[in-house]
Amino acid sequence: MKRFSTLIALATVALSLSSVAHSSETKAAAKPDLAAGEAKATTVCAACHVADGSRGLPTYPILQGQHPEYLVKQLTEFKEGKRKNAIMGGMAAALTPEDMRNVAAFYASKKAKDGVAKNKDLVALGERIYRGGIAKKSVPACAGCHSPNGAGIPAQFPRLAGQHADYIKTQLTSFRQGERTNSAQMSAIGANLSDKEIEALSDYVAGLR
Repeated sequence: MKRFSTLIALATVALSLSSVAHSSETKAAAKPDLAAGEAKATTVCAACHVADGSRGLPTYPILQGQHPEYLVKQLTEFKEGKRKNAIMGGMAAALTPEDMRNVAAFYASKKAKDGVAKNKDLVALGERIYRGGIAKKSVPACAGCHSPNGAGIPAQFPRLAGQHADYIKTQLTSFRQGERTNSAQMSAIGANLSDKEIEALSDYVAGLR
């Protein structure tokens, strides 16, 4: 009888834990609230990224059409200090995980607009590096991770197509100089790129579609 009671107790505990796990999974799987994301983006993000994350100042990234998983990852790393930026660190500090998911989903729901390459003299070089890399410098083809058309891969590799050339240039330079350290892979790649190669890549990416 004692053994039976023990089994009943263990079964009860197991069912309880299963219920808690199921509840957590259900909560985690809940769809982001786009309206809440828009409200938060309007009050917190719009000053730099404009209301819908589209083509604002070239020093700030275009968020429109970006993978939501990637945006959440970056916001989390800003908040945790893994990615350093005085402005974004402060902004992300006030966001909850739910806020991040909502804001990211809102920006991702917008169709990204096409950009354009402006430096005709560097387009060919940028295309060669993006599609074929630089073997002698151990620089892999950007297309391998960011896809041939710059669409990227959710979570790890952002959409690059149409992104501001100035912003891409700043990020590649920051990786090269060790100022941005939240991607060992990009730090290694940036370390082997010259100023001209960074400029060519940045301008080429801006025109991808």
